[in-house]
This record gives sequence, C-alpha cells and structure tokens, in this order.
Amino acid sequence: MVEQITAMLGLVGVLSILCQWLGWKLRTPAILPLLLCGLLVGPVFGVLNPDAIFGDLLFPIISLGVAVILFEGALTLNFSEIKDHGRMVTHLVSIGTLITWAIIGVSTHFIMGFGWEMAMLFGALVVVTGPTVIVPMLRSIKPKSQLSSILRWEGIVIDPIGALLAVLVFEYIAVAAEPTSHILHSLAYMLGIGLGVGALAGYGIGQIIRRGLVPHYLKNTAVLTIMLGVFVGSNLIQEESGLLTVTVMGIWLANMRGVDIDDIIEFKETLTVLFISGLFILLAARLDSQALLQLGWQGVALLLVVMLIARPISVWCCGVGTSLTRADKWFLSWVAPRGIVAAAVSSLFAIKLEKLGIPGAEQIVPLVFLIIIGTVVSQSLTAGAWARFLGVKAGSAQGLLIFGASKFSRELAKVLLSKNIPVILADNNWDNIRLSRMDNIPVYFGNPASEHADNAIDMTGVGRLLVLSPYRQLNPLVTFHYQDFLGKTKVFGLNNSEANSARHQLSESYLKRLCLFGENVSYARLASTMAKGGVIKSTNLTESFNFENFKQRYGEGALPLIYLQDGRVNLVTGTLESLPNGIELISLLSVEALAEAQASDELKAQKETDVELPILNG
Repeated sequence: MVEQITAMLGLVGVLSILCQWLGWKLRTPAILPLLLCGLLVGPVFGVLNPDAIFGDLLFPIISLGVAVILFEGALTLNFSEIKDHGRMVTHLVSIGTLITWAIIGVSTHFIMGFGWEMAMLFGALVVVTGPTVIVPMLRSIKPKSQLSSILRWEGIVIDPIGALLAVLVFEYIAVAAEPTSHILHSLAYMLGIGLGVGALAGYGIGQIIRRGLVPHYLKNTAVLTIMLGVFVGSNLIQEESGLLTVTVMGIWLANMRGVDIDDIIEFKETLTVLFISGLFILLAARLDSQALLQLGWQGVALLLVVMLIARPISVWCCGVGTSLTRADKWFLSWVAPRGIVAAAVSSLFAIKLEKLGIPGAEQIVPLVFLIIIGTVVSQSLTAGAWARFLGVKAGSAQGLLIFGASKFSRELAKVLLSKNIPVILADNNWDNIRLSRMDNIPVYFGNPASEHADNAIDMTGVGRLLVLSPYRQLNPLVTFHYQDFLGKTKVFGLNNSEANSARHQLSESYLKRLCLFGENVSYARLASTMAKGGVIKSTNLTESFNFENFKQRYGEGALPLIYLQDGRVNLVTGTLESLPNGIELISLLSVEALAEAQASDELKAQKETDVELPILNG
C-alpha cells in the first residue's frame, strides 16, 4: 500500500508538470489540461482513485491545500491599491460581487432545487475569477489596455474577497447544522476566533519580518509553516474557523505598513506547480462523471444564467458613471472564467457538508466543475473573435518593459514617458526600484521571469522587452522567458563582451538578439557614459537638420537609441547608416558630444558676429 501511495504521488507530480507545460505551450489557462488530465486518470480510466488510495489522508491534504490557496490570495488584497485601479474595478469587486452572488444564489435555488443555504453557498463559490485563468486568456485575446487592466485586477482582488464570502456562508451553514448550538452565539464565537486569531497572527508575522527576526533564506518557509500551524491551531480552538483565520491573516499582512511581502508571495510558484496543480488533479479525479451528466438541463441552464445573466447585469450596473463604452461593457460581460479557487474550496466544503448530512452537498462539486469547464472553454474559444467584432482589440503595442533599472534606464524611461510611451522598469535591486519610484516610473521589484511577475506586471500596451541589466546569469533567462510570450523578434539585449567568453557559451539564437543600440554597445559603456555626465536627449530630425547634421554636431560621442515615427517606437539595432527626416530621435550624448556641440555653437555664433561687425562699422 505504501508503494502504491508513493507511485500515485509521483504520478500526480509528473502529470501536474506536464499539464502546466502544456498550458504554457498552448497559451491557455493551465486549469484546462489539469482538469482533463484529472478526468482521464480518474473517472475515465480508473488509474487514480484518491479516496481509495489516500483514505483518511485525503481530507488533510485538501484542507491544507485550500488553506495555502486562500492565504496566498489574501496576500494580494492591499486595500490601498484597489482604488488605484479605477472605479470599475472597485465596483466589480464590491457591488458586482454582491449582485453576482445574489443572482446565482437565487437561480440555483429555483433551477436546481437547493435549499437557500446551499444555493447561497454555491453562489459565493463561483463569484471568483482569478489571475491564473484570466492572465493567459488576456495574452491570447489582447484587448485594449483599459479592459485588460480591469479584468486582470478584478481577478487578483476578487479571489480573497470571494473566498472570504464563501467561508462566511459555509460557517453559517456548519453552525446552523448543529442541533445543540444557538446559531447566532456559535457563529459569533467562530467569527471572533477567525478574525481575532487571524489579525493577531498577521500582526505577529509582520513584526517578525519587519524586525528581521528570521534570516532571509528562512523567511518564506517560516511564513508558510507558521500559517499552517495557525490554521491547525484555530481549528483546534473552534472547529471550521481555520479557513477564515488564514484569510484574515493574509489580508492583515498585506495591509501592514513597512512589511515587504513580495518575496513571500513568490513562494506560491513552487507550490502552484507541485502542490496546488497536483491538488487540482486529485480533485478532478474524484469527480463522478455520472454526477456531471445527471445535472442535465438544469446544470446547463444554471451555466447560462452565470454567463448570460449574472455577469452582464453585474458589469452594466458597475459601469454606471464610468468612461466605458457600450462595446467595452459587452466585452467585459462575456469574459469571467472561473478557476482553481472555486474548485478547491467547493471540494473541501462538500466533504464537510456531506458529513453533516446537508441535502445537496453531493451536487456542489460537479456543479462547480461544470461552471469552470463551461466558462473557461467557451470564453477561451470565443473571446478573441468577440473582441474583434466589438472593435476592442488593442492596436500595435508600442510600450517597453525594461529589465534593469539603472540610471541609464531611468533617464530613458523618463524621456519615453514624457512622449506618452508606456514603460515599466523591472529589477531585483531595491535601490534601483526605489529611485525609479521617486521618478514616478512604473516598476516591478523582483525577477520578471517569475510566475509572480506574470500575474503582477501589467503588460497592457507593452510589446517589447529591453534587457539592460548587468546580471549575466539572469539576462538569458529573462530573454527566453519573454521570447515565448512576446515573440523572438520583440526581445533585445546588449552585446556585453563578457557574454561571449568561454565560460558563458550561449545559443546562437540568443546572441542574435544582442544588438540593441549597436553591435558593440555594452552595459558597461552605457553605465560609464552616464556616470561621467552623459545625458539622454530627444532631437527632431528635419530637412534643415537631418541625421548627417546631427552626426556633425555631436560627433562620435552621440549614440542613437530609439526614434519615434508616426506614433511608432523604433529601436536602433545593429549598424546604423542613416535615419529618415520627420522623426524624433532619442540618443545618449556623452560629455565629449555635449562639449563638441557647445564648441560648434560658439564657433557658429563667432562667425555670425564676424559677419555683422563690418556692417556695423560701415
């Protein structure tokens, strides 16, 4: 039996990696291959039967997995940031959540015949979307920037809000099912434990991080283990209070001042691939295919209510008073896929409710999976065509993501932003990020090739990556990561001489992209020029002052970087022979180039004076 459990755990781990890779390769939400894989190894072929294999261990595995999911989602809920993403996002995650919950809950009661408590629980479970399904879909659809930003931030913020709502409804049902307890008293006690212990634990972890009481290499592990300990301890104090506790704990930590949790959020990456993905396969393998079929027309009708009634009403109500057009609202009305939070939380609640003998509990999981399958499949296949029909597809993305926030990058970003060109600076050096923020430049602190960056960086309007960092080990990783996302012709780097040494043998395809700003321009040259007093300047090239005049004025100390023409951003790569008139050239001017230009101006002024003197004397 031990060998069988070990083999199944190994199989689930391998399958989770393959499904994640397949989702990445096909540019679709990984939840689809994970779901299909779980159904194939479970109810279809019978290779994996989680209940028979894991027995009493299955419930703790699912329980701890859901705790991790809710805690990680809560870490992203920073209240001060919600208002920064527009009125529509704020409305969708507040008013829109309540509208969606009410419509789906009422519809579930009348269509499926659920009791009011179970109907409202189901409604709370399926209000969430989530970045893991939204972000891959947006990359494929490429709607205009405002719509992409709204959907992305709605998915990030609504995850913990929807989960908290579902937990509260579940707590009410669990307490109400106890014949010996007074509902209000027990519910108040459970809420008190969840809110109190969660806030206290969040504050305690915040103090540990703020004061540096654990070394950096232990921080992520310490937070994870403390969170799991608090989850178990809260359940021991008051049964079923653990999920509320870890959700409140994460929200408190996210909103605590002076606490840097970016590194903590990144711990989700390994867990997502190995733990949460594996958990989703186990959940799908437990699904009874007959239970899905038995939902019949009622299940399909409820799916249509979720997609065609609840979502549009929510969007149109939340859109009142915003600048969104009718086409924008119709697009938002269609895109709202459900994700892994709904699947994981519903599976855990179903197990608990079945033990309590609540009618309809056995139908919760297949119904939630039907909503997930229906929304993800239908919207993934049709959202792109719908965006084209409505005319809300984004135009050519002219913005730049720059890896490396050195002084050169910051000065270049400031010039481009002044020309209304979107720029994001990414760096894992905090001092560079701090200085960038002081200049009001959009930034990302951390590794831009991480999954956290995929969800956190708003790539709306960004079409190219410039690798301008001194990190020789990380530069190729970032390059290849964004080649898969943006395309091989959209990623450029500097030709650092060190990269060609025998110690750093790189692929030919990578070396071909190392031609940014010229064949022999390195990071060291740019940094040295800036350190000596070089400046980045914008110059209009016209018939009276063309590129030849520009070179004569500034000499060899001028390095052309980028030129703007008809609203398009053109990068200077390789050997530059000439440039057309009617463009705006952005270049790096060394101290020598500035001195040469000043000498040229003085000489020109002197000549004009010499011409005027005879006239005055006459």
